[in-house]
Amino acid sequence: MTAPRRIIPPPVIMARGEDAPAQEHRPTRDVGVVIVAGGSGSRVGGEELKQFRWVSGRPALLHSVQTFMARDDVATVVVVLPKAYAADPPPWLFQCDVDRLLVSVGGRERHESVYNGLEDMPEEVRFVVVHDAARPLVTDETIARVIDKAREGVGAIAALPVVDTLKRVNADGHITQTVDRAGLWRAQTPQAFPREMLERAHVAARTEQVGATDDAGLCERIGETVVVVRGSERALKITEAADFARAEALSLLGDEGA
Repeated sequence: MTAPRRIIPPPVIMARGEDAPAQEHRPTRDVGVVIVAGGSGSRVGGEELKQFRWVSGRPALLHSVQTFMARDDVATVVVVLPKAYAADPPPWLFQCDVDRLLVSVGGRERHESVYNGLEDMPEEVRFVVVHDAARPLVTDETIARVIDKAREGVGAIAALPVVDTLKRVNADGHITQTVDRAGLWRAQTPQAFPREMLERAHVAARTEQVGATDDAGLCERIGETVVVVRGSERALKITEAADFARAEALSLLGDEGA
């Protein structure tokens, strides 16, 4: 795996005789964040990666990075980018706190990208949040809910209960079953875990050569407890071109339903 690239800011040059700034008291920074932005976004179309396209005045990826970096408990944000971009990240990424930013190389599958991000976490990180860059409007309230649960020793995912009637359909488009929606939730990100739990889950998945569509699934495989917390409709996942317009509309609603 290519080594992570830490973005290093220019040194601060102080005038002669100028006193060093007083050290501020900071809360414990024990949370690491892996933002998965390694996909090609082929369903969106166009040459530009969907995580680089602008939503509500900023690139989609920048929304997520800045939201997490606004938290006092976040030690490091690892942005996992496609290999072609990891060595030369887009300039607007420098608008973040570069002291807490790492860029890592994405894998062929999502779980490989998360594993790469996990390997780059500093030792002080005790809890890890995994988030999809394709969900740019995540709120701090949702982030706080999953982290609070992870601090209790369990995995936690943002999710919403299914409210639509569900139909199982065969290859010909014929309905074969009406599925009971009771107890069914739509999984979102962010998802948060004690670091040790998530690392064991990923090591087991690599050893057994299995994957999952989210990190909660890997933790469930090894028998760990994962709970749901209330997510938000604002955490729309951008998968198609029309989703950009939906995200713009949601951004105008403020934090309602966060």
